[in-house]
Amino acid sequence: MIIDHPLLGPRDSAEFVYLGDACLIERPDWEAENAQDAFHDYLYLRDNPAGEHRELWFHEQGDRSWLVVTRNTLTHEITKVELARDVARALGRSK
Repeated sequence: MIIDHPLLGPRDSAEFVYLGDACLIERPDWEAENAQDAFHDYLYLRDNPAGEHRELWFHEQGDRSWLVVTRNTLTHEITKVELARDVARALGRSK
């Protein structure tokens, strides 16, 4: 599988480490009233989608960047690759 890195161009997926669902970027607010339930769901509940899915990948054998890869889990076709920092900033996260 080839991942088209936004900065470095096409790279083999063997250079990357898969972390999981990209929703990990959306960490709950620890000060919220329902923080305990929100963190339980955040840590332990995962979807197992068939079809398009956003995933976190780490470029371990390259520039060590984090990517959000939109991939079809049935065909492995990659439709979008973004830097995770850009995705997080778009969600209002400063770091």
